[in-house]
Amino acid sequence: MSTAPRPDDREDRDARGRDRDAEGRARNARPRDGLGRPLPYGTEGVERQPEGVTRTPEETVTQAQELLDAGRPFHAHEVFEDAWKSGPESERDLWKGLAQLAVGLTHSARGNLTGGARLLLRGAGAIDAGRRGERPYGIDVGGLVLWARELATTLEGDGATVDAAEHAPRLRGPGE
Repeated sequence: MSTAPRPDDREDRDARGRDRDAEGRARNARPRDGLGRPLPYGTEGVERQPEGVTRTPEETVTQAQELLDAGRPFHAHEVFEDAWKSGPESERDLWKGLAQLAVGLTHSARGNLTGGARLLLRGAGAIDAGRRGERPYGIDVGGLVLWARELATTLEGDGATVDAAEHAPRLRGPGE
């Protein structure tokens, strides 16, 4: 667990009190809970994923799966986002789609069922596009598409918030 400094104690705040990095880009330094929701400054939160990390595809999938299994899909989304932004153009739809699946699960666990279902379906479409039957980096595209569509249907029909860890997908399928 980490504790963020209070807003008035931060050295990297602009004249209006907003969190900024050295280049002036917005950076929210507030602590976050396990689903990525901001907490008040000075509150203990879960450790955030560092931004802008270049990982191998294997490291990306492994780290994201660990975060999903721990019920932290928002943080898994950040890992996928790094791959999407740093990877080759030809793989951006894959990583972006995986990030959308993670955010869809995040919204579903937070109680935004409609938004969660939409993101799950959008992510499923992105990873499925042109990859039917493929397993890039061992990723079970078909299994993830099925998982996303089934969960979206459940959300639309059941109307109940889901537990992120219980509903975490298997990125590589069973036994991999």
